[in-house]
Amino acid sequence: QVQLVESGGALVQSGGSLTLSCTASALPLADYTIGWFRQAPGKEREGVSCISSRDNSTYYADFVKGRFTTSRDNAKNTVHLQMNSLKVEDTAVYYCAVHTGVPAGLPHWREYSAWGQGTQVTVSS
Repeated sequence: QVQLVESGGALVQSGGSLTLSCTASALPLADYTIGWFRQAPGKEREGVSCISSRDNSTYYADFVKGRFTTSRDNAKNTVHLQMNSLKVEDTAVYYCAVHTGVPAGLPHWREYSAWGQGTQVTVSS
């Protein structure tokens, strides 16, 4: 059974940076499109970014463009989400997920299959 594990969430001040990691057991992440999502209390889950399995093209939601970067470390079977210039409104539980296709853009969360348990990111003012 595929298990994704997110890590790196923390409490950080506004303007700070964090790097989240997504690892997997029994699944070579390099072979799949990996998406990052977040969900704040009382809000719907929203797509943050994804990195394509075909050519590692990356796609970002408008609200993180220029601040967040998604990358792979295939040697460690890990996908990272580097988050800079964090804002209070970035506070949420962040999840990674597996997409079996090759999207040209940010797929809806319903298109993803395996999910991690999430990691909490809290940005204080």
